[in-house]
Amino acid sequence: MVRTASSLFLAAALAAVSLPALAQDADRWRPHITVTGEGEHAMRPDTAILSFGVMREAETAQAAMQANNEAMAAVTRALKEAGIEDRDLQTAGIQINPRYEYPRDNQGGQTAELVGYQVTNTLTVRVRDISKAGTVLDEAVSLGVNQGGGISFVNEDPSEALSQARREAVEDAMEKARTLAEAAGVKLGAVAKIAERTGSMQPPQPFMAKAAADMRESVPIEPGENAYRVEVEMTFGIDGGN
Repeated sequence: MVRTASSLFLAAALAAVSLPALAQDADRWRPHITVTGEGEHAMRPDTAILSFGVMREAETAQAAMQANNEAMAAVTRALKEAGIEDRDLQTAGIQINPRYEYPRDNQGGQTAELVGYQVTNTLTVRVRDISKAGTVLDEAVSLGVNQGGGISFVNEDPSEALSQARREAVEDAMEKARTLAEAAGVKLGAVAKIAERTGSMQPPQPFMAKAAADMRESVPIEPGENAYRVEVEMTFGIDGGN
């Protein structure tokens, strides 16, 4: 009797587990059309993000760190005076590296000789008024920024562009599905599934701080436009022949 009850319980459990799998298999083999639609919309960026570093060298790590701290303090102070808020300044990394030279000895060999330390402090700056980005960069370089960095342009709120790109992507997918259904001689059914992928097409642009330091005027900044792309994968049912 115990075995019979256990067997019935096991059979019921297996049936309950297999029902979703059977339903998925049924959906998989039900006639359908799957297409990918693309939409893209551009908008002018409203924020610049700068990344640059201050590097200082000295015979000791402590002296290099002190020199670096003084230079970075001057840079951040000038940025704040230019209107950059505390929330828009972020330390991205600090590195302390020994510096070696490799002189040759009398036998022609080389030995490592510690000659000093390098300290690099990297700063990320968010400039919410793009028209000031060139002036901010020029001021930072003139005060001691000497390591290459990057600049990128973003939108604080890209929702409008993304919404338009989504509409275009869905329209593109539906047009493709209608074309396929017409060519196959079937009637396009209701939408069964929609999946979305989004992305921005404005990569960070590098710049060299040393080269910028040689410029007498503020660095020219051209933000252009950010293109936001959306892809949607849509699955439609097929109702049958026409």
